[in-house]
Amino acid sequence: MATTTINTIEDLVRVLDENPEWLKALRARLLTRELIELPRLFAEFAPSVDQRFDEQGKVLAEHSEEFVSVKRELRLLRDDVGDLKGPRAEEEAGKDVAFIAEQLGLALTRVLTRDDLLTLLRAQPLPDLPSNVRNSFTKADIIAEAVDEAGETRYIAVEASYTVNGRDTERAVRNAALLTRLTGKAARAVVAGCRLDNRSRPVIESGEVFWHELER
Repeated sequence: MATTTINTIEDLVRVLDENPEWLKALRARLLTRELIELPRLFAEFAPSVDQRFDEQGKVLAEHSEEFVSVKRELRLLRDDVGDLKGPRAEEEAGKDVAFIAEQLGLALTRVLTRDDLLTLLRAQPLPDLPSNVRNSFTKADIIAEAVDEAGETRYIAVEASYTVNGRDTERAVRNAALLTRLTGKAARAVVAGCRLDNRSRPVIESGEVFWHELER
């Protein structure tokens, strides 16, 4: 048997490459049986791991669908509660309309009905008025007539919501402007509610829209 001289690590690697049985014997001496068996055990274990991941993925997907369903139900519930709060806010604002007029330096004379608003629209046809704006005006929460200190007729356009947002302020401003077009009289835009959306604060602070806080 030829003598093999090993002086460097490169010599050892070369010898092991040339003699696979030596490499196997060395591996068995250096590694425990558990480590030697690890590749085989991992190969056997991998399919069960994949199956578990698949099962967990299905469970997560089911929970995700349930979460979306719960969010949908909560959104519907929130809308239903909003539908209940809206008329309540309008009712409370109606009780405060004389006080609102007083805060504006006016004296309330009457609250206009939907028939009154339709009469105004018929008396002063506006061909350029979009139908959706016309319909929104006739469904305004509160349109009130008042007089100032000089006895001049003025109008108040009130939009009421539990939480006043940008849509409420926009409707109030639009209705007030339309009242001025229809009557030739000055009109004030007012929003009434228990809470004020932060996005509505700039138009309130500018004075363009008057904010009336309702009792909760």
